[in-house]
Amino acid sequence: MEAPYHRLPDSGDSRLNQLGYKQELRRTLSAISNFSVTFSIISVMTGITTLYSQGLSFGGPVTMVYGWPIVGVMTFTVGLSMAEITSAYPTSGGLYYWAAKLCTDDWAPFASWLTGWFNIVGQWAVTTSIDFSLAQLIQVMILLGTGGKNGGGYEASKYVVIAIHAGLLLLHAALNSLPISWLSFFGQVAAAWNVLGVFVLMILIPLVATEKASAEFVFTDFNTENGKGINNKVYIFVLGLLMSQYTLTGYDASAHMTEETKDADRNGPKGIISAIGISIIVGWGYILGITFAVTNIPNLLSPDNDAGGYAIAEIFYQSFKNRYGTGVGGIICLGIVSVAIFFCGMSSITSNSRMAYAFSRDGAMPFSAFWHKVNENEVPLNAVWLSAIIAFCMALTSLGSLVAFQAMVSIATIGLYIAYALPIFFRVTLARKSFRPGPFTLGRYGVVVGWTAVLWVATISVLFSLPVEYPITKERLNYTPVAVGGLLILTIGSWMLSARHWFKGPVTNIGS
Repeated sequence: MEAPYHRLPDSGDSRLNQLGYKQELRRTLSAISNFSVTFSIISVMTGITTLYSQGLSFGGPVTMVYGWPIVGVMTFTVGLSMAEITSAYPTSGGLYYWAAKLCTDDWAPFASWLTGWFNIVGQWAVTTSIDFSLAQLIQVMILLGTGGKNGGGYEASKYVVIAIHAGLLLLHAALNSLPISWLSFFGQVAAAWNVLGVFVLMILIPLVATEKASAEFVFTDFNTENGKGINNKVYIFVLGLLMSQYTLTGYDASAHMTEETKDADRNGPKGIISAIGISIIVGWGYILGITFAVTNIPNLLSPDNDAGGYAIAEIFYQSFKNRYGTGVGGIICLGIVSVAIFFCGMSSITSNSRMAYAFSRDGAMPFSAFWHKVNENEVPLNAVWLSAIIAFCMALTSLGSLVAFQAMVSIATIGLYIAYALPIFFRVTLARKSFRPGPFTLGRYGVVVGWTAVLWVATISVLFSLPVEYPITKERLNYTPVAVGGLLILTIGSWMLSARHWFKGPVTNIGS
């Protein structure tokens, strides 16, 4: 039974002790550092750049320009609910710990098990998708730098792309092996880079472009020519929202970093809310700026253009080439995006490792004692390298089929959001009257905001599982429900066959 909540001078350490854990990680992160890690994981340049082609295909400017704030507002409700729970339970375990504490005693271990596995697998999928998308972007930069697809440029094979992916994960694991003070510094650099990079690109690209889109095009054009056999405008708009929702993911990082954050019951919630809020504003500016340089959607999406169909790369490259006769400036701009994605992957490994550390502390993972170890710098080194290795293994599916890879990575959006929604659902149902908030509280609005968040997650889980191409074949099928359903079956199956006999949910380690 946890001790009653009361604020003591050292709120981070004292609250952690009240929750049943001793301080093992180094608590040096400030509110800005906690925010920086989360902001660099959300990284609007990463998500928007990666899925801009999706946005152009399904609705184009209207879907992106209006879909972004809609998704942003709804995501903010999820973030607010998570911030309130973070304030009450500031532990590295985050979601799975919350689920256990907000559920009834009989169901707490199962709720914790289900939430924890969806959270950690979703996080690993996020890291996989981030570093793989960076590997793909690097390949596109090489292609453009050697003349482009129409100029005899070098097109890397899938084996070269996976090798680049492996190299990136190696670098990220090495950086995450450094003391947390170094990661704090890199995180703040990453946050500044994301903000400054967005402002540079949103102003520079439309300024350089010789042909610019009109305001009428940017704010009213709805692209229905997607080549996917989908003509219903509402359906098209919904599918185009994936770009926005995929981008606004990963903000549970602030919760996973709370055991290394000063005054975590206050600064953890601040990290979540500020990272989402600033990302919404900055991301909308990035979308507007880039879209003002869009004049020929079919050409941007064509696999026969110089960038091989990578829409934003083609925009950057052609903007400079048409004005200066060379696309080098566009490649440099892609370099700005690449650095942001690199920082995003680095911070994602940080969050992954803290979740793995906490989950293994409670004995939920195979060989838990090994993954729970911390080194002399108080870094969970084994968990860091585990996260990098799993992210590499998950990307190996791309060698067999990009369809299979995309299905697996879909867990990054839907699976992770399910993990977000479960403790919020318990907060507004089973714990509606018993929940005791920390310093950050939504007060009487907590239940309304929580239900809004849960309903939004339920909605996107259905919407993003819909077919994205007709007629439906095994190559065109949206495997998202298969991937997420498979994870659900594995998680429940392992619980029924084994874990229910030994996993008791979060357990105290004070005195051990």
